[in-house]
Amino acid sequence: MPKPLIGITMRNEKDLDESPFVAVGQNYIRAIVQAGGLPFLIPSMLNEEDFNDIYSRLDGILFSGGGDVSLEYFSGADHPRIGTADDERDFTEISLLGAAANDGKPLLGICRGAQVMNIALGGTLYTHIPDQLPNAIDHHYPGHLRKTLVHPVHVDEASKAAEIFGETLLQVNSLHHQGVKDLAPRIKAVGYAPDNLPEVVEIADHPFAIGVQWHPEWLTDQPAMRRLFKSFVSAASKNK
Repeated sequence: MPKPLIGITMRNEKDLDESPFVAVGQNYIRAIVQAGGLPFLIPSMLNEEDFNDIYSRLDGILFSGGGDVSLEYFSGADHPRIGTADDERDFTEISLLGAAANDGKPLLGICRGAQVMNIALGGTLYTHIPDQLPNAIDHHYPGHLRKTLVHPVHVDEASKAAEIFGETLLQVNSLHHQGVKDLAPRIKAVGYAPDNLPEVVEIADHPFAIGVQWHPEWLTDQPAMRRLFKSFVSAASKNK
């Protein structure tokens, strides 16, 4: 049987000469390959007709991490720490997420991707956690701490996510300053950080729609994180 085709969203960047390019971390690609999927990179500058054509050929979509989503897409408090919006990426990802949520196409949201899940279906975000979530722990560990385990996540034992991970107590990295606040109607929070910030979200009436606030692509030495990617690719294979 052919390997399932997994779309991976990308970010827009500029080099030192201000020339534009698109990029995505190699670890997302490695994680999908390791899990048995065939990665397909989705650039954000395509017109709607073209990315709809790509969408129709994909068996699953991984929404990767990255910068902040524009406040045009959700009701959130403006804050000086909000990063420059990537308008093309916001439009592409929110459109693809809405389609996958409605069609039952398997999807996995990572960090920003989990936030896009909530926004696309009508939820909101904390736009800067340290100033907006009472008693918040430090969620932003920059630099070379992508493989450093900084806090636990408690997962609801009755959730699909617990079945996927095979564990209800995870140890994760943390590289974000925003997070899920008001849940969208179809989104259920099933995993929390010690400060009660949602760290695992899922769409209950969907075959496979999981969002995680950390970066599991850097933690594939953990069996639970490998099971996450393996389960996602397996769901995409069934969707072929």
